[in-house]
Amino acid sequence: MYSKLKDFVFGEETPGHLPERVQENIARQQQESEKLIGWVQFALVATFSTLYALSPKTGGQAMFQPVPWAISLYFLFTLTRLAAAYKNYLPGWLLIWSVIMDMSLLMFLIWSFHIQYEQPASFYLKAPTLMYVFIFIAVRALRFEPRYILWAGLAAVVGWSTMVGYVLIADPNDPMITRNYVDYLTSNAVLIGAEVDKMLSIIAVTLVLCVAVLRAQRIMNKAVIDSTAAKDLSRFVSREVADRITSADHAIEPGDGESRVGSVVFTDIEGFSTVSEKLSPQDLAQMLNEYFEATSKIIDAYGGVITQFQGDLMLITFNAVTRDDNHAVNAMNTAVGIRDLCATHIFSHGATLPTRCGINTGDIVIGAIGSKDRLSFTVHGDQVNVAARLEQLNKQYGSYILAAENTVNACDGAFDFVQAGEVTVRGRETPTKIYTVQGARAEIKISANSTNPQPASSVVT
Repeated sequence: MYSKLKDFVFGEETPGHLPERVQENIARQQQESEKLIGWVQFALVATFSTLYALSPKTGGQAMFQPVPWAISLYFLFTLTRLAAAYKNYLPGWLLIWSVIMDMSLLMFLIWSFHIQYEQPASFYLKAPTLMYVFIFIAVRALRFEPRYILWAGLAAVVGWSTMVGYVLIADPNDPMITRNYVDYLTSNAVLIGAEVDKMLSIIAVTLVLCVAVLRAQRIMNKAVIDSTAAKDLSRFVSREVADRITSADHAIEPGDGESRVGSVVFTDIEGFSTVSEKLSPQDLAQMLNEYFEATSKIIDAYGGVITQFQGDLMLITFNAVTRDDNHAVNAMNTAVGIRDLCATHIFSHGATLPTRCGINTGDIVIGAIGSKDRLSFTVHGDQVNVAARLEQLNKQYGSYILAAENTVNACDGAFDFVQAGEVTVRGRETPTKIYTVQGARAEIKISANSTNPQPASSVVT
């Protein structure tokens, strides 16, 4: 019961421990907030100074004028703290003393009015400057830490109760207490109930702000964790897939997906097993990281999305996660770019990594497959299987790029294709015409990066 009530009032606590990097990010934001608080308080002291300078001086001619001194002290204190905020030297204990000092200086300013204007001590209890107490409390909410709001409210209540107590003992012969509300408003008499109301109002505002900030803080922590998780997720899947998952209107369920016409590229490194046998796991990981880094730049340049990694294999999709009306041409340019890069680029440990590509275009399904508790967001369908088979057939044909007839038709003359043969892909009954690329470079016709022509592969049926 208590736990439910606490969650209802303060909001649900953040589950688990905030990661250190999240705490560091929040701490940086809090430091920036403290700078903002410093500038707000600087604006307040500037307002105090301006109002005092412009207001008519109707007080007596006392030798000592305390108000200018109080304003000057607060001005120096505000500048000092603002400088400390920019140097990031405001530890918690110093901030607490800073909050107490804020209220002390404000109370000293209000207290000094009866001396400035040569009136009984009760005179300052009617000063509208008390309203600035609420501003000082509210300003602490900019930091998103309830404890400083509590300290500000506590300092204000203690300060005002001290001010009321001083009035009651300032003249033992005449405490000036009244029970008449009209006398209170029209004289320097003190109405205890009115002063209690002021302190209750300070307490109420403090508690409401604390609850609001605590609830907002917990929501913010959850949002930061979700944002960090989404950012981390985009390192394990493509940014486009991560955005699709995190921005979905409802939780992704197994089978959720949509069908659309797109292009698929399967890539695989030629002779990778031989290369991996000669390297330690650490060296192999380093080389693969370089390979994926280099090929990802080409894929990104043509709007492709790496939907899946599996060892040295990549599944790249076009017009699946993001819209791409020129998906077939972009898929071909990606394959040609990867082929040419990997044929000549020397990766770590002196290795070249010639890469085979299979490309197909047609109806594909993009969505989640798996169980309720463990999902994989990928593309699937018959056309995807064909692209995978074509990548494998490169070994048989001695080629590095094989494209299905659907892709050739969709490219609409952007490349010079040569039919390599007609095969019945395993799992299908209908023969599939397959093509290699040679002749004119794609850039001449579609303004893409240059590619080197590849000799036609021999026809094998």
